[in-house]
Amino acid sequence: MGDSWELLERECRSCRECALCQTRKNVVFGVGNPHAEILMVGEGPGANEDEQGIPFVGRAGMLLDDMLAIIGLDRTMVYIANIVKCRPPGNRDPLNVEQDACIGYLRRQMALIQPEILVCLGRIAAMRLINDKFRITREHGVWYDGGGMRMMAMYHPSALLRDPSKRPETFDDMKSLQREIRRICTHTEPKRPW
Repeated sequence: MGDSWELLERECRSCRECALCQTRKNVVFGVGNPHAEILMVGEGPGANEDEQGIPFVGRAGMLLDDMLAIIGLDRTMVYIANIVKCRPPGNRDPLNVEQDACIGYLRRQMALIQPEILVCLGRIAAMRLINDKFRITREHGVWYDGGGMRMMAMYHPSALLRDPSKRPETFDDMKSLQREIRRICTHTEPKRPW
């Protein structure tokens, strides 16, 4: 029997493979369209996400929603997940051992979704999924091919909240994403932003 969303989510919600399970309130599995052509991946849940069990809520989530709206997308048109499914204490970067314990869940999500485009939100996701030497300041917005997908990284929305001077670069990255969606995606037609 093959993998299913129900089986995967049930296994993920009961996971005890690393110490993050001891401090989590909720496993943050993912949200969005399970048949999306675009998968967006961050590093891990923050306090708001841990509280609600949904990725990218709070200020960073509202900014991500605004970023999607700029190019005519919303959460029903993408799938959003994280490298780790439980909140690292104090919102620190997830440790390699935590990423290693959790990456199998993301890989299974990717196998079920089979996205055309992978967007890494921030350096941690890009280092894990694109290249372990990835430099977000130099390589954001650059397209790569791997695993049958087009891949790129952009600044994490929380980084844009801390440093608004990065927003023009991120706008350019979003427009590049919009062009790539129009070029290769067959089912995702961005809405016209009015």
